Amino acid sequence: MPTSSAPRRPGAAALAGIGHPVPPADPAEASPHTFPDGGTWRTEIPSVEGPEALAAVLKESSRLDVPVHRISQGSGVWMLTDDEITEMVDACAERDVELCLFTGPRGSWDIGAATRTDSGGAGPRARGHDALAGCVEDALRATALGVRCLLVADEGVLWTLHRLRVAGLLPADTTFKVSALIGPVNPAAYVVHEHLGADSLNIPSDLTLAHLTEIRRASRAPMDLYIEAPDDLGGFVRMYEAAELIRRGAPLYLKFGLSKSPGIYPYGAHLREHALATARERVRRGRLVLDLLARHGADGGMSPLGSRLPGELRRFPTPEGN
Repeated sequence: MPTSSAPRRPGAAALAGIGHPVPPADPAEASPHTFPDGGTWRTEIPSVEGPEALAAVLKESSRLDVPVHRISQGSGVWMLTDDEITEMVDACAERDVELCLFTGPRGSWDIGAATRTDSGGAGPRARGHDALAGCVEDALRATALGVRCLLVADEGVLWTLHRLRVAGLLPADTTFKVSALIGPVNPAAYVVHEHLGADSLNIPSDLTLAHLTEIRRASRAPMDLYIEAPDDLGGFVRMYEAAELIRRGAPLYLKFGLSKSPGIYPYGAHLREHALATARERVRRGRLVLDLLARHGADGGMSPLGSRLPGELRRFPTPEGN
């Protein structure tokens, strides 16, 4: 649960001691929202690309005492065998960690050349009916194997999967996480994604603190934010802002990414050593952030381990009855 005393702001006392002005925190900027369990933040280790990387993350999280609420994967359901998915589901269930797998085809990997132009074309979105259907197929397969969180990078895929959830063709407790590759950048867009079925939303890591406050005035849907972003998402490192990001953005997933690291999507055994090394380092980055929060008295408010549901969110009505 959130602590009652205000956290110590970095360097504030020392700066005040030499007469340097320290801007006060405005209570009106703080988010009024929490997760349904009362917590204000959870943790996520991204880019965990298979059972071996997952085992490395879980081992390192035990060694460094890093609590993990969610593990996410970026290559996609279609890049894993049934046995690999089942192994990951079982390993996460044993530790009460949520497993989130990316849904299948996306424009950045198929035959469309526009994604390689300066404009980026349609980016990672699902191009055409077949790509949409492939994402649906991935969702059906993953949930049949026990996965209950799916990453999406297309608004149409999100809406379609939400309709399938409402219709009972996907389990009712399946949650949908919007990828940072299409993350909304203003309050209106954030609300639209919530209404389309999103249960948590990655926002780009270059949004300002004021932007987080603006979003929170419009929506309580959980927010995902890279505290350290991969280079292809900007490479930003915002560790010293973690406490303020929680204050403004709650309910918030702290994502421990890694800059200065080559991309690994779509993952295969040819990238094994790199994937394992970066998986372990992401956990260590998490330890650094948690230590920083503790030093500043801002580590209260973490959701209990095992928490995964987002609470009541607003949706557009569907033909299926919601």
